[in-house]
Amino acid sequence: MEIAQAQAVETLRNFIRQRYNVPLDDADFSDDVHLFDYGYIDSFGAVDLIAFVESAFDIKISQSDLVAYPLNTIREIADFALQRRKANGI
Repeated sequence: MEIAQAQAVETLRNFIRQRYNVPLDDADFSDDVHLFDYGYIDSFGAVDLIAFVESAFDIKISQSDLVAYPLNTIREIADFALQRRKANGI
């Protein structure tokens, strides 16, 4: 099943808001904010985020992926997940 960009972004945004307690009225939180630099997610939270992305999008993220691809914003993560799904024929 193909997932649209907007759906992938919304899935990630909702998970991050809920899991990391981001208030709905947080003016800094957006699909393009650096989740780590702005303190929304720390290194421990990154492990949970990776597990969620792998499960939600039925992909695997390797250590080399974390170095090779920018995965710092909701939009970057969604783009990566959709590209990986496409490469895997999903």
